[in-house]
Amino acid sequence: QVNFVESGGDSVQPGGSLRLSCVVSGLTHGFCMGWFRQVPPYNEREGVAAIDNGAATYADFVKGRFTISQDNAKNTLYLEMTDLKSEDTAMYYCAAVYGRCDVNNILTGASYWGQGTQVTVSA
Repeated sequence: QVNFVESGGDSVQPGGSLRLSCVVSGLTHGFCMGWFRQVPPYNEREGVAAIDNGAATYADFVKGRFTISQDNAKNTLYLEMTDLKSEDTAMYYCAAVYGRCDVNNILTGASYWGQGTQVTVSA
């Protein structure tokens, strides 16, 4: 059984930083891992970042601010977020997709995802 457990979401002020974690279990090899988010007020989903064997891709709106990484020994995916803005407020989900590894496929083709962790950025 595949299981994702996200953590690290919090309320921070603009300009702040957070690190999200996602512990993965039950997933076979060969999947691209990544993050997408669901943005209020209409819960629109956006692909954020994806990584496969150390090669990372990012949505333009997070380039230079967010860093995705993975620790295979710990079965954990991370998203380091810096210089957070109010528009980064969202529920963040880690996800796995089989095939092309990019933020669009993480968003539209994910086979598995977790329950999400809430990030709120406000003054």
